[in-house]
Amino acid sequence: MSEHTASIRWSRDGRPFDYRHYGRDHQWLFDGGQRVPASAAPDYLGNPAAVDPEEALVAAISSCHMLTLLAIAAKKGLTVDRYEDDAVGTLEKNAEGKLAVTRVVLRPRIVFGDGAEPDAGALARLHAQAHAHCFIANSVRTEIRIEAR
Repeated sequence: MSEHTASIRWSRDGRPFDYRHYGRDHQWLFDGGQRVPASAAPDYLGNPAAVDPEEALVAAISSCHMLTLLAIAAKKGLTVDRYEDDAVGTLEKNAEGKLAVTRVVLRPRIVFGDGAEPDAGALARLHAQAHAHCFIANSVRTEIRIEAR
């Protein structure tokens, strides 16, 4: 249906190549020209000022849920004025004993406009539909919970 690309660039830059000393900093390059500084998570000797793959996964899940929900809301004639989420992913051992982002909790806060505030049941259905149709949620084994506020 469509392809999505990313280029990753890393170089040793003369540093010693052993576990404690090789650099984790690298660049993510996207087809629109964006460059994102990336690194390992700080717990794995990465740069806390750069994006790490685990937090990027959490952001991708949250962003996909939001974009899917906005599309569904627009098609239903519901006006959304603001959407905020403070998502949290948990890295821990999975059932196979391997480290994985086993769950992501989304905590979306939505402000609807034009007096279109859905009741709690309708809002829960909107989130369920967004989750069911989110491309990223459909691509990962990570448990995704939605704690709408």
